[in-house]
Amino acid sequence: MDNPFGEVPVLPVVIPLALVVFLLMLWRLQIRRAFSWPRAAVAAALAMYAAGIVGNTIFPIFLNKPSSGEPWTPALALVPFADYEIADALTNVLVFVPLGILVALVLARPTWPRVVAISAGVSLAVELSQLAAQRFFAGGHVADINDFLSNVTGGALGYGILLLLVRMPRLGRFVDRFRWAPATVHDSGDPRPQREETGRSVRNRPVSPEL
Repeated sequence: MDNPFGEVPVLPVVIPLALVVFLLMLWRLQIRRAFSWPRAAVAAALAMYAAGIVGNTIFPIFLNKPSSGEPWTPALALVPFADYEIADALTNVLVFVPLGILVALVLARPTWPRVVAISAGVSLAVELSQLAAQRFFAGGHVADINDFLSNVTGGALGYGILLLLVRMPRLGRFVDRFRWAPATVHDSGDPRPQREETGRSVRNRPVSPEL
């Protein structure tokens, strides 16, 4: 099949990307001696998520884009909430909900500022990549401040959902199996005692009376 504009196929790019991300995360677990199958499942989910984000937000990429002979004008939308459809907002929120959950499972001490900052960083990287794709590869995506705001909202929403889940005793014990670090009261806001990696509650230590 003819490909006059040199369109780069998606799968040969995103599949190796997912594999590299997955292997790096497994390596991190191994060097920390923290490998478990639930944590490996989190690594696999993050790897597939990264591949999906790249495949759906950066592509299509054209290596032989036709030249119009006119100066490049970036497609930017910098006015918040202007000509932004509700369906687009909801889609961009939902797309980043898994990121908020997965990031919180991986971080040693997940907090609202950290999860929101990582979500913002990922979304900003996506928007800048879209802008670069426009400039060099005739990309069809518009770098939009509304997408950025919706993405950050989605990441925060995902973290909030995780916090609600861990407050339920049975679900909390199940979620703890996927954490890359033991849950603490400071990390999750969960009033339950700190857990070990096995999900068993740590017994409260007796408090010595003051002399």
